[in-house]
Amino acid sequence: MIRVAILEDHPLYRQGLIQMIEVSNKCILVGAAGSATEMEEMGYQECDVAILDLHLPDCSGSVAVARVKDHVKAILIVSASEDRASVVEAIGAGANGYLPKSADAEEIDRALRIIADGGTYVSPVLASYLLAESRHQESQPAFGLTPRECEILSLVADGETDSEIAERLFISVRTVRSHLDRIRDKTGHRRRADLTRLAYEEGVVGEP
Repeated sequence: MIRVAILEDHPLYRQGLIQMIEVSNKCILVGAAGSATEMEEMGYQECDVAILDLHLPDCSGSVAVARVKDHVKAILIVSASEDRASVVEAIGAGANGYLPKSADAEEIDRALRIIADGGTYVSPVLASYLLAESRHQESQPAFGLTPRECEILSLVADGETDSEIAERLFISVRTVRSHLDRIRDKTGHRRRADLTRLAYEEGVVGEP
């Protein structure tokens, strides 16, 4: 039997999850609470999987995952949240699966069994979130450059001087040089020729 704890602050949805667990022939309920603090006071009783709402009154997101993770073997997030960044962050913090609250009892039961066996449940919604996040990360320039720093680096690669860059961007030469100092600190490249090469290597500008 899979020992399940429920952390859900919405009373009606929490009751629905309780009823689902009680009629399951694979799961047993060890506790249901509306907050992480309440669940800790009740005790997790060697829980296998926690069903966790992503936004609890006393903690949310990756903080909630980290807090609950100390007490259980695995976590299934079941949440109404459509904030892709929060969901991906929670998975990165150690959650083992995600389902929207529109998921039916059969899918929740299947996810619990997979997670309890050491697997990860990737629903179509989570898969789309992870794919979008991967594409977002791939599109980001290396070295943590800001959009403005990328813009200035691109103009450096085009051969423009500090004065020309300042005129084009309607900023002072001092500001341009301040941005260039940060670019050099982040990339470790000091010479304009090296910065130009870097701009092409990282796709900040297209091939000449």
